[in-house]
Amino acid sequence: MSGHESAQATAVAVLGLGEMGSALAAALLDGGFSVTVWNRSHDRAHPLVAKGARLAATPTEAVGAADVVIVNVKGGAVAADLLRAAGAELAGRSVVDLTDGTSEHATATGQLVHEHGADYLHGQIMTIAPAIGSPDAVVFYGGARAAFDRHEALLRALGGRATFVSPDPAVPVLYGMAVHDIMWGLLNGFLHASALLGNAGLRIGDFAQQTDPSLAALSSLIPMLAKEIDSTDFAIPYGALKHHLPSLDDLLAESHSRGIDTDLPSYTRSLVADAITAGHGHDSYSRLVEHFGRR
Repeated sequence: MSGHESAQATAVAVLGLGEMGSALAAALLDGGFSVTVWNRSHDRAHPLVAKGARLAATPTEAVGAADVVIVNVKGGAVAADLLRAAGAELAGRSVVDLTDGTSEHATATGQLVHEHGADYLHGQIMTIAPAIGSPDAVVFYGGARAAFDRHEALLRALGGRATFVSPDPAVPVLYGMAVHDIMWGLLNGFLHASALLGNAGLRIGDFAQQTDPSLAALSSLIPMLAKEIDSTDFAIPYGALKHHLPSLDDLLAESHSRGIDTDLPSYTRSLVADAITAGHGHDSYSRLVEHFGRR
C-alpha cells in the first residue's frame, strides 16, 4: 500500500485463525482493512465474520481475493504447504509470513514465494495475542524492503513497533529466538533467586522493590557486552571473570545449606572456572560467548 492508498484500498487475506491469527485479523478489521479469512475449521472464523470479514472456502480462494497474504499457522512446514498449494495465485502479491519456525523455514518459504512471483516478508511477533494492534507491540520483519515500505501502514496496524531489520528473512527469526533465549535465562535466574529468598522467609515483592535500581542496571550491560563480542576484545580493567568465582561459590554454599536446587549456579560456576583455567581470568564475562559458540 503506497502512502496515498487508504486501508480500504488494500485487501488482506489471513490464513490461520488460531489465537494469534484471530488477533491479527481483528486488528486489521479494526484498522478498516478489507479482510478475507481462512481456517481449517470454519467455526473459528465466525466472530471475525460478524465483525465484517469474508470467509473463504480454501486458502487459494483467500489468496486470490487479496493484495497482501498474511500466514499464521502451526509451524513453518505448514505455512509452506499452504503457500505451495496456492501456487500461481501468489503472483503479484505480497506474502507476510508470521508463522513461528526456524531460520531455515523462513529462507525456504521466501524462495518458494519468490518462485511464484510474489514479494516475501517474514515477521517475528514479539508479543502475546491480546497486545496485537497496540502501539507498543513489536514485530521484527525481514525480506523485501519494498514490500515493507509499501505496506507499512498495514504492518503497523498489527504492531506499532513494526521494525524492518534485514533483507534476509531469516534474521527476524534469529532476533526473536535471541530475545527468548535471554528471557528464559533471566526468568530462570529470577526464579532460582526467589526460591532462595523464599526459603529465608523473605517476600519476593519486597526484594524486587528494594533492588529495582540494581536489577534495572543489568540491561545496561548488554550494549557493552555486545561491543566486546563484536570486537573480540575481552580484556577489561575491572569486573573480570576471576572476581565472579567467589560470589558463585557463596551462592552455591547458601543454596546447598538451604536445600535449593544448585544445577543453574553450578553450571554457571563451571563456565567461569573453565575460562579462568584456560587463562581468561582477567577478561570480561563476555569471553564466555566462546563456550556457547563451540560445535
